[in-house]
Amino acid sequence: MEASSEEKAEFDEAEIEYVSYGGEHHLPLIMNLVDQELSEPYSIFTYRYFVYLWPQLSFLVISYFPFFPFCFRILFLLFYNGFHPKFLFFPPFKPIIEKNKQAFHNGKCVGTVVCKMGEHRNTFRGYIAMLVVIKPYRGRGIATELVTRSIRMMMESGCEEVTLEAEVTNKGALALYGRLGFIRAKRLYHYYLNGVDAFRLKLLFPRQELQHSVLTMTNREESNEHTH
Repeated sequence: MEASSEEKAEFDEAEIEYVSYGGEHHLPLIMNLVDQELSEPYSIFTYRYFVYLWPQLSFLVISYFPFFPFCFRILFLLFYNGFHPKFLFFPPFKPIIEKNKQAFHNGKCVGTVVCKMGEHRNTFRGYIAMLVVIKPYRGRGIATELVTRSIRMMMESGCEEVTLEAEVTNKGALALYGRLGFIRAKRLYHYYLNGVDAFRLKLLFPRQELQHSVLTMTNREESNEHTH
């Protein structure tokens, strides 16, 4: 994402929490971030399509004040995700944090990623639909962490590749995805409503049998080194 002329937010990494999508009460947060930062308009039905079908692939980021006590942070997360106190006393207790993610600071949402996955031309593919970090919080690794968490979830779910589109003018986003191993697979002319072209970016995962063979070869080489 491109550098901003706005003043950068000062915060410690411990003040940032990554939270999974927990239900309808998180939807306005995602919508506000995307509408504020991205050039493409989306209807509420588009958002619901992604978060209802693939909640485990959506994340938000919360930021806290430095002095915000740990116990209050836990209570904040619980109630923010729609928990009732009685849930604390009835195991099993499965935190919503294992689902879609967001980022918050000082009790506010400062970033989000929304994805999906499914069959595409005989390939099980993951797709990053929306990635937003508000400008004062960019350049501190929040976007990288959001994307990495989503990619890890898609890989564990059996995806063979991940794709997305990014504006050709968005140097920051292109650099971020490039660092994560994405390649520019195709240029899409006049892809966005504002007339800007897009690059289709793609990240390929090694096939499981290839991963196994590479691991076997690595173990064999290590074994040979120990015997010489």
